[in-house]
Amino acid sequence: QVQLVESGGGLVQAGGSLRLSCAASGRSFNSYTMGWFRQAPGKEREFVAAIGWSGGSTYYADSVKGRFTISRGNAKNTVDLQMNSLKPGDTAVYYCAADNSYGTISTFISRYAYWGQGTQVTVSS
Repeated sequence: QVQLVESGGGLVQAGGSLRLSCAASGRSFNSYTMGWFRQAPGKEREFVAAIGWSGGSTYYADSVKGRFTISRGNAKNTVDLQMNSLKPGDTAVYYCAADNSYGTISTFISRYAYWGQGTQVTVSS
């Protein structure tokens, strides 16, 4: 079992930055692909970014590429999402998720078995 707890959300003006953090419990964390997803009001949950177990592979949604950076610290069981140049369209609840399938990085929600409770990010114009 893996438990995930996100933190770092808040209110920021357009063009600003936020850093989200996800703390994971569980002995197998270092073996899992980790991802960040988001869900805006009235919209479906969507993929944002993911990072492989070693941290050597990353993948981003086109909408955040060049603005967001995902990283992980396996010694501390954490995965972070640095968000720069934020836009009002980035407003959403952001979720951390863990994929325990030991496969390649996936953008599909169904691949991720464990989820955090989410943290709200609001970007004002």
